[in-house]
Amino acid sequence: MQAMSVTAQAIPILSDNYAWLLREAANGATAVVDPADPGPVQAAIEQAGGRLDLILLTHHHEDHIAGTDVIRARYGCPVVGAKADAHRLPRLDQALEEGDTVQLGSAEARVIDTPGHTRGHIAFFFPYGAVLACGDTLFSLGCGRLIEGNAEEMFASLQKLARLPGETLVCCGHEYTESNARFALHVEPDNEALQRRAAEVRRLRAEGKPTVPSRLSDELAENPFLRAPDAATLGALRARKDKF
Repeated sequence: MQAMSVTAQAIPILSDNYAWLLREAANGATAVVDPADPGPVQAAIEQAGGRLDLILLTHHHEDHIAGTDVIRARYGCPVVGAKADAHRLPRLDQALEEGDTVQLGSAEARVIDTPGHTRGHIAFFFPYGAVLACGDTLFSLGCGRLIEGNAEEMFASLQKLARLPGETLVCCGHEYTESNARFALHVEPDNEALQRRAAEVRRLRAEGKPTVPSRLSDELAENPFLRAPDAATLGALRARKDKF
C-alpha cells in the first residue's frame, strides 16, 4: 500500500496562490494541480526530474488555470477537470463528476463535488498519502468566498471534506492562513489550539515559509467554518469574514 502513496509539494505562484506538485511513490508519476503560472510550475517540475503525467484542475478561475495550455504543450500530458465546468476550462481530456476516479501511476484519486465558491468546483482526494487538493473550497483556517454558490452548498461541501481521515493533508489554493487566523481568533478567542496555531502561522510567515498543507484534524479543531453546525451559521460567518 505504501508504494501507492502520494506526496504533495506546494509551488508558490502569482501573489498568494499555490499550485501543487504531486508525486506517486511507486514509479515516480507526477501531477500538477491548478498551474496558473507556467514559469514557477515548470521550474518545480524540472527540479523534480522533468516528468509530468497529469494536470488536475479544481475550478475555472484564471488564477488557477491560466498556465494550463502552456504546461500541457510542454509536457504533452492530459488535463482533467469538472464536467460541469468543461465549457469554461481549458480543453479536458477527462471530464469528471463526483465519484469518478483519476489515476496517477498506481495511485487513485477520488473526485469530490465541492460547489460553493464556484458551481463546478471539484476536489481530488488520494487516500494513500491522504492528500486532498481542494482548490478554493477549504482553506487553512478558512473557506472560499461564496462567489457563485450559496451557504447551503458550501456547508454541504465542507461536510464532505470533514468526513475524510484526520491525517488528510489540506492542499489548498491560497496562502490566506494568517488573515484567516485573525478572523478565527475574533470568532473563537478562547480556542487554545487556535491560539497556538495562529502563533505558529505568524512565525512561518515571518520566515517566508508556507503555512500549508495543514492537517484536517487541526482544521476540525480550529477552523470556524468547518466547525459551523449548520449552513445558516456558516453563511453568517462568511458574511462577517467578507467585511472583516
